[in-house]
Amino acid sequence: MSREYSIAEAKDHLPEAVRTAETGEPVTLTRRGRPVAVLLSVARYRELQTARPGFWEAADGVRRAAARDGVEFLEADFAGLRDQTPGRDVDL
Repeated sequence: MSREYSIAEAKDHLPEAVRTAETGEPVTLTRRGRPVAVLLSVARYRELQTARPGFWEAADGVRRAAARDGVEFLEADFAGLRDQTPGRDVDL
């Protein structure tokens, strides 16, 4: 559960807010009751900044990992998974 401070409260409780963020719990800062910013630990920030593979890179990674374990995916394994019926008519 995230701690929440108004910006005015955060000014008075900054050391406490930073300690909370350092433990891994995000701290939400609000202005007039609306969230406007989040204080995070450096570790969590770096984790969020790390580039993640796209769908096809991730799918290829799964296939390579399966191949290392002796599992082979064949096109026939996926036959019938996708609906081949035509889509609905759309007036342009």
